[in-house]
Amino acid sequence: LGAGVIMREEGNVRGINTAATLWGSAAVGAAAGADLILEAILATIFVLAANTLLRPVVNTINRKPLDVPSVEVTNTLHLIVESEHQKHVLAAVTDMLEQSRYPLHDLEVRPFAEDEVEIEATLAATSVNGDELDALIERLLALPAVTQAFWSPSTTD
Repeated sequence: LGAGVIMREEGNVRGINTAATLWGSAAVGAAAGADLILEAILATIFVLAANTLLRPVVNTINRKPLDVPSVEVTNTLHLIVESEHQKHVLAAVTDMLEQSRYPLHDLEVRPFAEDEVEIEATLAATSVNGDELDALIERLLALPAVTQAFWSPSTTD
């Protein structure tokens, strides 16, 4: 039962604390069943203390960014632009991202329609303020050659 709650998701192991708590609870039950009441009480205090007192430590560890690309959030700007103004918009996007201190990781331009292209700018930043990106999108939409603009986060490679 304890090993059954341990899950593996894309290189991440989850459920270790739950499994340890189940094993600790089983030990408390076994001690109580063997008429070792003092040991059962001490084990209960230990399990409760470990789960409550160590919670801030776990939260601190979980806040630190992991160095695994598959769990990092990638933010991508998508722009639909008139083909003839592609170079002007590319320069404007690059300048606006530099001013906002969001370095580019990748920049792709693809045909979208007869006279339009899609510009896809993937940001290298791991921490992005959504309100700042929304404001950046509004400034990009103000450019006459931009017909559509939005950004999207993604956790896939």
